[in-house]
Amino acid sequence: MIIQSERVWLSGGFYPANITVEEGRISHIAIGLTHHAAHDFGSRRIIPGLIDSHAHGGWNYDTNENDPEGLRRWAVNLPAEGVTAFCPTTVTDEDATLLAALENISRVMDEGNAGAEILGIHFEGPFLCQKYRGAQPEKQIRPANIAQFQGFEKAANNRIIAITLAPEEDADLALTRYCTQRGIVVNMGHSDATFEQALEAVANGAKNVTHVYNGMAKYVNREPGLLGAAFRLDGLYGEVIADGIFVGLVSASHLYRLKNDDYVIMISDSMKAKGCPPGRYMFGGEPMILGEDGATRREDGVLVGSTLQLNRGLYNMVERAMVPFGAALKSCTINPARLLGLDGHKGTLQRGYDADIVVLEDNYDVHTTFCGGEVAYSIAG
Repeated sequence: MIIQSERVWLSGGFYPANITVEEGRISHIAIGLTHHAAHDFGSRRIIPGLIDSHAHGGWNYDTNENDPEGLRRWAVNLPAEGVTAFCPTTVTDEDATLLAALENISRVMDEGNAGAEILGIHFEGPFLCQKYRGAQPEKQIRPANIAQFQGFEKAANNRIIAITLAPEEDADLALTRYCTQRGIVVNMGHSDATFEQALEAVANGAKNVTHVYNGMAKYVNREPGLLGAAFRLDGLYGEVIADGIFVGLVSASHLYRLKNDDYVIMISDSMKAKGCPPGRYMFGGEPMILGEDGATRREDGVLVGSTLQLNRGLYNMVERAMVPFGAALKSCTINPARLLGLDGHKGTLQRGYDADIVVLEDNYDVHTTFCGGEVAYSIAG
């Protein structure tokens, strides 16, 4: 099968090209157009599939729920926003709830699903700090513990690909070092860590800062903290919720300017209310309200999570925050793939890579999405 357009994103620019797909992978890319294309998308933009490495749910499904059909429903709907791969992300909860949720995700991964590929589980909490817990349930937050985490690993059948923890709650950085040795990406978040504590965590394997600006102290000139570490430390990734609500557009653009283009990760941080009408929903056992602005809040007004579609996040960063298109695109394609160790077959349009391909309109609406070379979404139905 050949897919082509006058504008295919290759090596940092758009060029006329055709892409040959065989057995779910890109087998050949040729510059120029051909008369033999099965799918000719004219002048529409062709980009790599988007990767959402931090998302808690959607379409009335929460990752903490033991609901295989809910997880499958979420995965089937994601290609409509250009997402071809994602990491279901847990939140702090009772052990029994988390264990069942982890078993649920692992079972669906074993059985397979339509739509976006499940890359692995992002385990956010419960090893967090109380002060910056945000919407994480207070009663279940606890210091890091390797033995407890091993129980979660077992339930997940070793499908945990990333963890978010507060480094100051990880005594001697024991869990950070354990996860690093296991190949699990360590993110720092919901944390009151000092700059020095964050630096030490990075020196011991931490690689990423969870939703920069949110769940951490504000930047102070003499107390830069975790936010200062996100800004300053070379090689440290930083996530940004790209909805323009959790992070102001100017602040989002600052992160892209301060970090190398290779180290910003665009995320949705979406909740179960995504894809649903405004109203009252539950998150981590607590009620939340989805407003007309697309953000979910606790009843006391604290922001909980977004309902962002990642293609709209791309729009927000490029057209509103004035981030260069290439930098914004890398933050939701090759950068998360590299962070998760998947950049050998995901995140870019290149021979030998998975045929995760998105056709984008100029207004950032998704026209067609291919997951593994199969049409997973098309505006034509």
